[in-house]
Amino acid sequence: MLTLTGLLCLCFSVVHSLPPDKVSAFHIIKTRSIDLNNAHGLAMESRLEKSVEPTGYRLELEPYLEDGLFKGHVSINITWLQDADEITVHSAHDIEITNTEVRAHIPADSKEVHKIIVKELTADPKKPIVTIHLEKVVPKSSKGHLDFSFNGNLETASTEAFFKSTYTTEQEVERIVAATQLRPNNARRMFPCFDEPGYKTPFELSVVRPRTMIALSNVPVARTEDITGEPNAVWDHFEKTPPMSTFTLGLVIADLKQLGNSTCYKDDNGNDIEFRVWGRPEFLPALEGVNEKVFRVFTEIAGLWEVPLPLRRLDIVALPNYQGVKPADNWGLIVFKESDLSNKGYFQLAQELSYQWLGALTTPAWWSDAHLNKALVGYLAAEVAFKINDGSEMEGKWPMTVLYSLYYEFGKRYPHSRITGMKQETACTKIELLFRMFNYTLGGDTFKKGLRMFIETRKFKTFTGDDIWNALTTAAVQDGKIPKDFDIKTIAKSWIEKDRLPLVTAQRKYDTNSVLLTQKVFLRERPHDVPDAARMSWWIPIIIAREDKLNFTNATPLAWMLDKKELTLNNMPNKDQFIILNPEEIGPFQVNYDKENWNLLSQYLQGKNRQSIPELTRAKLLHDAWNLAYAGELSFATALNMTLFLKEEKNHIAWDPVFTMIDHIGRHLCQCLQGKFQAYVRTLLSPLYEELKNEREDEENWRKNLRSLTKTFLCQAGYKACVKEAQDEYSKWMLSPNPDEGNPISNQYLCPVFTWGTKKEWEFGLQRVINFPPSRKQSERTYLLKTLAGCPNDEEKIKRILDIAVLEGNGNFTETDLFLIFNMLTGSPMGHTTLFNFLSNNWQVLKEKFSSKTNLWDNLITSATSQFTTQDGLALVSNLYVAHQGEFGSAEHIIEKSMRNIREEAKWSAENIPVIDEWLTSYLDRTNYKNNKHLHVQ
Repeated sequence: MLTLTGLLCLCFSVVHSLPPDKVSAFHIIKTRSIDLNNAHGLAMESRLEKSVEPTGYRLELEPYLEDGLFKGHVSINITWLQDADEITVHSAHDIEITNTEVRAHIPADSKEVHKIIVKELTADPKKPIVTIHLEKVVPKSSKGHLDFSFNGNLETASTEAFFKSTYTTEQEVERIVAATQLRPNNARRMFPCFDEPGYKTPFELSVVRPRTMIALSNVPVARTEDITGEPNAVWDHFEKTPPMSTFTLGLVIADLKQLGNSTCYKDDNGNDIEFRVWGRPEFLPALEGVNEKVFRVFTEIAGLWEVPLPLRRLDIVALPNYQGVKPADNWGLIVFKESDLSNKGYFQLAQELSYQWLGALTTPAWWSDAHLNKALVGYLAAEVAFKINDGSEMEGKWPMTVLYSLYYEFGKRYPHSRITGMKQETACTKIELLFRMFNYTLGGDTFKKGLRMFIETRKFKTFTGDDIWNALTTAAVQDGKIPKDFDIKTIAKSWIEKDRLPLVTAQRKYDTNSVLLTQKVFLRERPHDVPDAARMSWWIPIIIAREDKLNFTNATPLAWMLDKKELTLNNMPNKDQFIILNPEEIGPFQVNYDKENWNLLSQYLQGKNRQSIPELTRAKLLHDAWNLAYAGELSFATALNMTLFLKEEKNHIAWDPVFTMIDHIGRHLCQCLQGKFQAYVRTLLSPLYEELKNEREDEENWRKNLRSLTKTFLCQAGYKACVKEAQDEYSKWMLSPNPDEGNPISNQYLCPVFTWGTKKEWEFGLQRVINFPPSRKQSERTYLLKTLAGCPNDEEKIKRILDIAVLEGNGNFTETDLFLIFNMLTGSPMGHTTLFNFLSNNWQVLKEKFSSKTNLWDNLITSATSQFTTQDGLALVSNLYVAHQGEFGSAEHIIEKSMRNIREEAKWSAENIPVIDEWLTSYLDRTNYKNNKHLHVQ
């Protein structure tokens, strides 16, 4: 058991003024009156020649803060790995190297150091690499050092590399900040170095700072020295760091104050660390409680790893005007945006503290392993946040919402739309969920045991994915969690190496109390003709919750679907009792069942014991049902039956998939079913809205968000109370003496009024767009125009805005406005149908009008023809194509693609629309739905 001492203590650094070892002539701060890169790209980067390797850095930096300049000197201890007369290092093109020296012990065992003459220094014009050409070959195994003197400019356009920024105090005094963000490969922009993650060496840093500021780095200051002739500046010499990669080197020079006293953390594993929190003096009140948060989060992470950090101090800084996308997580020095450090959550802090072990203590060997590092950190941070406050800050977004996003993305015919950045993010998220799966299936103790094995063997070194998988395998085999012929790497690779996720179908055999499990690729978009789909398979853990022995705490797999397509399990419950495969979404895959099992689940969820199924699993069942129906794998009657339990549901996590379902299905239905579907939505959501509509003091964010979503979707569906509230608010604008001076109401009221309100109200909004004064923010006009075009389900309103903006060529509407209008009309059947008729009826005029505006013409054809989903819609588009064949110009391929897609969608509609229609009719009859009770009729 860990024994922790969390006493607040005053920790003092003893600062000595000692004679400098070497002081150059110009140690001044001010001149005297006389300037998540993405991982994929980094993985492709050329590596340095391996002729030498660094074994230590001695770096001196002299920043001229007001002028945005710095001078420096670095001495790098090196060992020759082979006979070589060339050395390559990283150095950005705007680093000016003023002097280069190379010295070596020759022969290798000699105590005598020889200066090796540098013949030439050449810079690669395309890469930040400098090559040092030596006069003679230095033998392998020789040791020596490489010295550079250099000048550089502090970065001012961003907070990357070695940067300078400014901020203004409450007393209107401008202050300067200098700091570093060297991730992922920005050390080369500060000094010549071997800027690759695999080179882990100690650093000794010295920096000149103004006497009135503080300097913070990875380790404490060893000594501070005065500078002769510079009374306002001092040298800070920091202690030697542990071995670390260049990107974890950190530095802050700023006018900061410490928040309260230091916190000292000590445990039985060998950690003995002082925590300090820093910020500008006027911001410290906003940081109250951060000391305690840091201590609490660090306690959880240190207890997980049980491997001590070789640090005596950890400084955490809220840096004013820091604009980094993520904190600068240097070893021993973490730099946050002020707003990030002052927020109330734990997740981001847990991420940054986790990087002290996973990223600093051990480091990915190359950028190709960075996404795995990020995934494990993300998962562990989520675990910590859930342990501290049940993950309340995530409000159900983890893991469920990220899972929904993965199912949607990997269910496309072309995932990521070939966008590399998105591909890296989704790959990282999938691996994060794999770690969650292994934590469940191996058990928390075994999972932690494997991670501890991994980091113990790789501390002060680099790692690859194999190091993590092999350690988890060793722990799992030792603890009997997997058979000896299994390995975690094989399981993990089956998930990581595919841009797809599986669908498992459980077909119960009720006469034999067995279940046949099959797996295949989950495809959401049609047609389902993805190459190699038939050959794809995954190692899938089979975990089953069963009604006769209901238990959601046992996550030990009954079996694994290795690389097989089928698996039969016996001893299942009787025919009147359900099973749930993959409860709590333990693995990132969806599950389909036979109709009888779905019905058993629906009936149980509508019963009094509904909450014995946890909310994550309730959400999973609901999401799987409608998503599988959308993909054509399940009857919509079955999927819609799974929503019946929601009349008693109050948990926001279980409600989360509902709004996506309403949006996706609502967009797909023909105009003929919109009325029934809106009635269903009003009946479904109105009880929840009535319960949530009264705000509470200090209510949770999830409640606010759930109320907002419920209200938004009810308003779109014409809920009477909602629309009346919107019209009452809108009337304030209509009655204002100078309506063009500004919109006095919230944007949330616009769409309900434009959808369900009067022609007069909509016309008033249109005139506000036409008369919009240039003095107001254009974003306000853009939002107003979006709602005017996208919200109405009235053909007359839509036709009017098209006539004015397009046919009449009203000068108040720009080409950008036309793009916006066309795109917004694709969001509803009435919108795109009206746009299609507008195109068809005005073909010659529009063809001539857009003859020289190819982008607008293409966008119009896309918006007008691509959204139909029925056979009738296909006939409309096909007739237009035949009537104007050869006239589409640049949009010829667009309408041809539209017809291909509509054919697929028409098949879906032919199969599903009658089913949905029948179910909605029956549902509304059963619920005695009264149209005038819910629907706003103008």
